[in-house]
Amino acid sequence: MRDNGPVDDAAEFRSGFACFVGRPNAGKSTLTNALVGQKVVITSSRPQTTRHAVRGIVHRADAQLVLVDTPGLHRPRTLLGQRLNDLVRSTWSQVDVVGACFPADERVGPGDRFLVRELAKIRRTPKIAIATKTDLVGSDRLAEHLLAIAEAGAAEGVEWAEVVPVSAVDGTQVDLLADLLVDRLPPGPALYPDGDLTDEPETTLVAELIREAALEGVRDELPHSIAVVVDEMTLREDRPEDRPLLDIYAHLFVERDSQKAIVIGRKGARLKQVGSDARIQIEALLGTPVFLDLRVKLAKDWQRDPKQLRRLGF
Repeated sequence: MRDNGPVDDAAEFRSGFACFVGRPNAGKSTLTNALVGQKVVITSSRPQTTRHAVRGIVHRADAQLVLVDTPGLHRPRTLLGQRLNDLVRSTWSQVDVVGACFPADERVGPGDRFLVRELAKIRRTPKIAIATKTDLVGSDRLAEHLLAIAEAGAAEGVEWAEVVPVSAVDGTQVDLLADLLVDRLPPGPALYPDGDLTDEPETTLVAELIREAALEGVRDELPHSIAVVVDEMTLREDRPEDRPLLDIYAHLFVERDSQKAIVIGRKGARLKQVGSDARIQIEALLGTPVFLDLRVKLAKDWQRDPKQLRRLGF
């Protein structure tokens, strides 16, 4: 790996966009959070957790790097899946550099090769191959993985600008990856005010934190069926300035009555736990005490219904 050396104070300031792409559960969201230095994207062991192109902003003395975390590219089985894939393709067509993520704890397989074939269609945008989750494998397995990534690119005519192994969990080579991405940004002024970590609306971030809490501990078939909409988010009136309380009312939508029962749980215990877990994360994000009211509602087969997809923000 090359050493970029110390930053030249006289060097031109750079700014621009990079996106992370990969199949579901490739570590894109965790890597985005590690580079930003704070949680701006929800993470889960469940595939297809990310459903929006979320921007995380990295502020440096020499650059401003805007990272776009995308949903996992996959072979879609629903209209929602098709729209998420379309979102990935439209995102990588507009950024300055693409980071393709290949988890080191899994073999390079058909889903990865499908991704590389799609990336081959983007001719001019530089592409960096990233071996993620390197903390989960030994050096021999990592060497095999890096070779497989290089071979997958060569087979499809994709020339990787770099192949870099990283671990977002223990921080291995995360700073190097940031340097490699910044090197490929154009000169230009900062795009966002100093201190901004994302441009996502607070209601969207809150909805995502609720969905993240709901994803934990549910059955395998449920994650794809959960959507969250924040109906209202307002500061409660008649509270002292030093004791604010933010009232949040939100709905969790599922596709079938059986799923509704799973989310609510026995005597409401599961939904109560979701609310408790989500409230802790929301208060940490917003820095304000929160009253969270969650309701579960049926939206039959919403992943396949264009009208309901629009209503739920897709």
